[in-house]
Amino acid sequence: MKNLTEMMKQVQSMQSRMGDVQEKLGSETVYGQSGGGKVKVTMTGKLAVVDLSIDPSLMIAEDKQILEDLIITALADAKTKAENLVAEEMKAVTGGISLPPGFKLPF
Repeated sequence: MKNLTEMMKQVQSMQSRMGDVQEKLGSETVYGQSGGGKVKVTMTGKLAVVDLSIDPSLMIAEDKQILEDLIITALADAKTKAENLVAEEMKAVTGGISLPPGFKLPF
């Protein structure tokens, strides 16, 4: 029974730390870019886009499709970096224990 009590304490501690990590991720930012830095995206660790910067040289009507592609690429770059940030933060909480495949955090 002592092992069960200790395990429950560890679970409660992990839940508390996960809450702290979720809060921290809301204020952490990552930066994605494409087109050699001509399109830049700022995203939080919770995958919220908070800024988008487009170099004026890309504002040519004939290049609309290129600009759209660059924006999508910059968003994907920022998302990958944010997911890596989340993985690193969760690794610290779980003590390096891998989460089951497909396991998603509640955010």
